[in-house]
Amino acid sequence: MAATNARALARSSSNTKAPAFSLKDFLSSFMLVELFKGLAITGKYAFSRKITVQFPEEKTPLSPRFRGLHALRRYENGEERCIACKLCEAVCPALAITIESDVRDDGSRRTTRYDIDLTKCIFCGFCEESCPVDSIVETHILEYHGEKRGDLYFTKDMLLAVGDRYEKEIAANKAADAKYR
Repeated sequence: MAATNARALARSSSNTKAPAFSLKDFLSSFMLVELFKGLAITGKYAFSRKITVQFPEEKTPLSPRFRGLHALRRYENGEERCIACKLCEAVCPALAITIESDVRDDGSRRTTRYDIDLTKCIFCGFCEESCPVDSIVETHILEYHGEKRGDLYFTKDMLLAVGDRYEKEIAANKAADAKYR
């Protein structure tokens, strides 16, 4: 039994041959063909047209559905649109919106506090989609900053000021997007 196993082992080892290393393989590895192919690609892109944008001076076009800085809107008569339904607060996945409301003398509810913490906000747009009166919108403003963490905590007055300043642009964007809503 041991003799048959030894013969089978001898037969199988004689059938396996070492891989042949051809002259072509040797020359391609010796001449560093892959290295020169990589250098050719690098050279091609080094002298091609640059695609980098110098951001503060040059601006790239924004999508019509770009979601930037938040704003609260008013009606044409100057009254705030927000009816304090708190849908935007409920739908916010980042819990970035805080709303407090109070009942007016005429029985309607209005917000007394409407805060958005932009350090938490993920700019998903759910607040804008859930608002039944188009009160909260996300503008096309992408250049805002804060030197302290508290500078990115927007209160109701700050959001209304942004909405008042950019109302024409916001209304135009809403009108352009109306057929998709």
